[in-house]
Amino acid sequence: MAKTLYEIFDSKAIAAYWTDVNVNMQDPMIGTKYFPTSKQTGLELGWIRGKNNLPVALQPSAFDTKAPLRDRIGVSEISTEMPFFREAMRIGEKDRQNIETLLAKGIDFAQPTILRIFDDLKNLVDGAQVQAERMRMSLLATGAISITATADNGRPIDYTYNYDADGTWADENNLILTGTAQWTLANAATSNPIDDLLEAVEYMATTKGVKIVEVLMNSATLKAMLASESIAKAMNPLGATNMILNRNQKIAFVEDQTQIKITLYDKMFKNEQGQDKKYYPDGYVTLLPGYSLGNTYMGTTPEEFDLMTGQTNASVSIVDTGIAITTIKEPHPVNVQTIVSEIVLPSFERMNDIYVMKVF
Repeated sequence: MAKTLYEIFDSKAIAAYWTDVNVNMQDPMIGTKYFPTSKQTGLELGWIRGKNNLPVALQPSAFDTKAPLRDRIGVSEISTEMPFFREAMRIGEKDRQNIETLLAKGIDFAQPTILRIFDDLKNLVDGAQVQAERMRMSLLATGAISITATADNGRPIDYTYNYDADGTWADENNLILTGTAQWTLANAATSNPIDDLLEAVEYMATTKGVKIVEVLMNSATLKAMLASESIAKAMNPLGATNMILNRNQKIAFVEDQTQIKITLYDKMFKNEQGQDKKYYPDGYVTLLPGYSLGNTYMGTTPEEFDLMTGQTNASVSIVDTGIAITTIKEPHPVNVQTIVSEIVLPSFERMNDIYVMKVF
C-alpha cells in the first residue's frame, strides 16, 4: 500500500533522514570535542567552577582524632536557566496537492520533491545544532554567550550568559596584544607569535598547573600568524630573506617549537538576521588542555516532555540527545507542520584551564 503524505513526513522519517545525512557529514562541528553532549532534566543548569585547579595538600593529623573540615575555598557555584529555541515549517495545501499528484504517478516521480522538502526540514534541525555550536565557540573565545531574537518575529528575547561574573577569568586567563606586537600583516617585522604562545604555555603550567596541548584559531588568524618574519628567521637565521616556505612547513615548525597542535576551525553559519558568521572569530586564539572543558547540556523541551508522558497526539522523535522533531497533521487548513525545538546550554567547569589571546 502506498504511503500517505503524513506517513512520508512523519517525525521518525525526518529524524532518520537527518541522522543518515549527519553521519556522513564531511565538515563536522568540533564543539562537542570540548563540550560533550549530556542530558539535563528541566530548565535549571548548575555547576561548580574551580578558581584554581592546583591541589591543596592534606593537613597532618594525629591518630584517633577527628578530621578537620576543609572549606571549599576558591570555588564558585553557577546556576542559570537554560535557553529555549523553537521554530516550525509547514507543508501547505498547495504543496500537499502537488506531492499527492506526483505520488499518484509513482514514488519515483515524487522522490525529487520529497527530498527537497526533507532537506528543508533538515535545515531546521541543523539550525538547532547551530545554536549549540555558536555557544560553545563563544565561550572558548570570550567566556560569555549572547543571542538575541530578531525584533520582527514578535519574540524580543535576549539570552546573555556571563560565565565570569567576578572578572577573575578575564584578568588571569586572557591577554590582549597591542601595538606592534599584534599578529597582523603590517606587524610582520615586529610580531613574535612563537614567543607569545610559549609564554602562555609556561604561564598556564606554572600558575594553573595545566598542560596546554592545543591552540584553536581560524584561517584568517593563522595567515596573520604565519606572516611574522620571526618564524622564517627562527627556521633559518642566516637565510630567512631568501627562503621560500609553504604554509604546512611553517605550521609544522610552530607546532614543533611550542609542542602544541594548531587546530583550524573555519565553519560558518547564518545568524538570526541572515548574516554569515564564523563560529570561531578572527583575531582570537584559545590555548586548550587535552580534555573536555564542560558539557553541552540538552534540556527537556515541552514536545519531548509530552512524548515521555504519552500526552501527545503528534508524532515526536528525538535526535542528537535532545533536539525534538514534532510533526502535526492540521485539519484546517489541511497541512503538515514540522516543529523543531531544543533547550541547550553548555557548562564550563574547566573554564580556568584555557587561555585566550586577542592577537589583533
